[in-house]
Amino acid sequence: MSFLIQQTLLYAIPLMIVALAGVFSERSGVINLALEGIMIMGAFVGVVAVRAFQGMQFFIDAEANGNWMTLQLVGLAVMLIAAVAGAVFSLLLSYSAINLRADQTIGGTALNLLAPAISLFLISLIAKQTTLNLEGGLNSADIFMLKRSTLGISPTEKLNFFTDTFVVKNYPATYICILVFIVMAVILYKTRFGLRVRSCGENPQAAASLGINVFKMRYAGVTISGALAGMGGFVYAMTTQNCSANGDVAGFGFLALAVMIFGNWKPLNIAFASLLFGLLKCVAVSFSTLDINGDGIFFLTTIPVSSYFYMMLPYLITLIVLSLTSKKSRAPKAEGIPYDKGMR
Repeated sequence: MSFLIQQTLLYAIPLMIVALAGVFSERSGVINLALEGIMIMGAFVGVVAVRAFQGMQFFIDAEANGNWMTLQLVGLAVMLIAAVAGAVFSLLLSYSAINLRADQTIGGTALNLLAPAISLFLISLIAKQTTLNLEGGLNSADIFMLKRSTLGISPTEKLNFFTDTFVVKNYPATYICILVFIVMAVILYKTRFGLRVRSCGENPQAAASLGINVFKMRYAGVTISGALAGMGGFVYAMTTQNCSANGDVAGFGFLALAVMIFGNWKPLNIAFASLLFGLLKCVAVSFSTLDINGDGIFFLTTIPVSSYFYMMLPYLITLIVLSLTSKKSRAPKAEGIPYDKGMR
């Protein structure tokens, strides 16, 4: 059970933070289909940043001495760098959608095509191959995961359920993302700034009549969206891809859009939807080694179902859920509509 919960969180948390990224953009009135591309850029820049830190003396000393606090601070710094990269990349969408009033769907699709092309081109220049890994054959678990040895716990010591499930073999980045999710949700729904952003996605003309700068609020919404998606992209690469970048995030950006719609653009609903999709993704990836009851029997392998069924299960459920809930979903009224001061 501990393994199931841990793996579910690994897949659910990036979905949750990226889905909230979509909420920020769409609540401001801009459709952000570029979440996938922004995640790819965040993952790439994050891995490059970790490789850069690996060459610094303080990182080498921290790794040699087992100074896990310094390593976690590096992970936090890289998350911020990935967030900045995502915010900068999202400015392309902001400019095309807000200033040029271009079709937002086409603009987002263009960024989704551009991001893997840029990252793969740069990866080929850096690593002379299609995947960028950490230096020295290390992976993210060696650097960023909390282990028994990291915390000074004996390998033979019996742990309670909480420590075994939520501390050992976990990434602190997971809990940082949960904290960021809560803070940003409060900002969007409980502050004056959040109210102004949401008003621009519902009725920008009315917002402008009250002195709100619609262009500025929409830029803020899309930029915050890009920062959260970039951070989510790196966290995904760190926790599920061994801190490697290959120009792909397995469609998580599109899954995040589905989670956002399923959650009806509301943070609490999005959190529950992310856990559901994270569980399905966990089953798809580790069904052959999933011991649910701890009795040594891999129950899912005893069911006469092709392994490909489990792999397509998250995407199949996505289609079913969207088909059942899309009519009840209430999107922001002005999303996707370019702001025109002359319109009433």
